[in-house]
Amino acid sequence: MEESTARALHNDRTIDITTTGRKSGTPRRIEIALVSLGDQLVISGSPGRPRGWYANLRANPEFTIHLKKGVHADLSARATPVLDEAERRAIMLEMTRHDPRRHDINIDEWVAGSPLVKVHVQD
Repeated sequence: MEESTARALHNDRTIDITTTGRKSGTPRRIEIALVSLGDQLVISGSPGRPRGWYANLRANPEFTIHLKKGVHADLSARATPVLDEAERRAIMLEMTRHDPRRHDINIDEWVAGSPLVKVHVQD
């Protein structure tokens, strides 16, 4: 992977992803936030309501990341849902350290009800 692409993966927060619809099998593209926690990439969402992207990734973890800011690239990736409560809490706490907009979230609510996946980019 080119250095500029790797840098964009860890610096560009807003990306698009294309998942495969769990029922329809058709591609679904949405804009979403990618969070870099050192060498780990994650995607999460607010608690409270089901997310189509999350259900799609649970059914078919292979997806495409579309970088669209300084670097334009389509990257194959695989999602791993984070289901263990202790691991979810550790990741969510780390996310609050990296994102000032998340400082006043109810961490217990986020751990219990937010979609959360680790992102593994295929080289």
